[in-house]
Amino acid sequence: MRANERPRQAGKGFTLVEVSVTLAVIAVMLVMVQMSVLGLLRRSTFKGQIHEFVSTLQMAIHAAGESGRRYEVIIDPIEQSYLLREITTPNLAEVLQEEIILEGLFGEHCRVEYVEFDDGEMGVSERSKFRAGHGGWQYGGRIVFRDQEDHPYTVVVNRLNRVIELHEGEVDIWKPKSEQEIAFPL
Repeated sequence: MRANERPRQAGKGFTLVEVSVTLAVIAVMLVMVQMSVLGLLRRSTFKGQIHEFVSTLQMAIHAAGESGRRYEVIIDPIEQSYLLREITTPNLAEVLQEEIILEGLFGEHCRVEYVEFDDGEMGVSERSKFRAGHGGWQYGGRIVFRDQEDHPYTVVVNRLNRVIELHEGEVDIWKPKSEQEIAFPL
C-alpha cells in the first residue's frame, strides 16, 4: 500500500442499482396515492356522484332483468342518501341489513331537490323508491338534482324502455293520460 492511498471501506454508500430500485418503489407509491386521491376527488364532484347514482339505477334494472329477482333503489332527500337492495321479504317497508347491496351519499356538490313519479306522486321530504323487477320498473319518474352552482340536472327513469338518462336542466317526463284527456275515450 502506498502512503497516500487509504484503505477502501466496504458498505459505505449506495450502488446505482440500489438508488434506482428505491426511486422506483417511491414512484410506484406516489402513483398509487395520486390515484386514490383523484378517485376521492372524482367521487366528491357533481359528475362523479351523479354517475355513481345512475350506475346504481342501471345495476338494479339489469340485475332484475337477468335474475328475475326484485330490486329497489331508495332515495332519501332529507339524508341526501340512497341505497340499492334486493327485495327478499314480502314486507316492503322493512329493509333488512342483509338485503343492502350498495349505499351512497350525495354531498354538497350534488344534492337531491325532489323526486317525481310518472303517476304524479312527489317525494321531497320522504324516501322515494324505484322498484325493478323482471318486467322493468314498477314506476318511472325523475330525480332532480342541483350542483354546487345551483344548476338543475334531471335523471329520468323510463319504465317503458328501462333506459336511465341524465339531462341538464329540469326535463318533463311522460305521464299517463286520464280518460278525460283522451280525445277518443275507450
